[in-house]
Amino acid sequence: MGDSCVFCAIASGDAPAFLLYEDEHAVAFLDIAPVRRGHTLVAPRRHVADVMASGGAAAWTDVALAVQTASRVLMARLGSDGISLFQANRRAAGQDVWHLHMHLVPRRGGDERLVRWERSEVERGRLATTYGELQQHTP
Repeated sequence: MGDSCVFCAIASGDAPAFLLYEDEHAVAFLDIAPVRRGHTLVAPRRHVADVMASGGAAAWTDVALAVQTASRVLMARLGSDGISLFQANRRAAGQDVWHLHMHLVPRRGGDERLVRWERSEVERGRLATTYGELQQHTP
C-alpha cells in the first residue's frame, strides 16, 4: 500500500518497532498501546486490508507460523498461562489500522476478561432462519 500504511513500513524495516519475531511472510511486534504487558501484533508482510479482501486467505497462511511462534515466546518468557487472540475486520468490528493483523494478549489466571460476551440462547426456529439465509448467500 506504500507510505500510508504503518504496518507495511514496519514490515519493510522503514518504521521502528520492537520486533518479537519475523520471517519472510510476517512480522510480530509489540503493540504501542498494549492492553496487557507483552501485547503483540502479528501482520503479514504483504498488504491486505482485512480477511475479506483479495489475498485475505493467503495472508492468514502467512501469519500462522508467526502467531504460533510469538505465542510460545510470550508464554515462556513472560510466564503467561494463556494467550487471547483477537482480530477485527473493518470499522464496525473495531479495526483501526487497515492492514490485516492479529492481536496476541498474554493472560494470567484470574485476569479480568478483555471482552464481555452477552450470550443468550435463541429459539431453534430463529437459528434455522439464519441458517437458511446464510445457505442462500454462500458463494
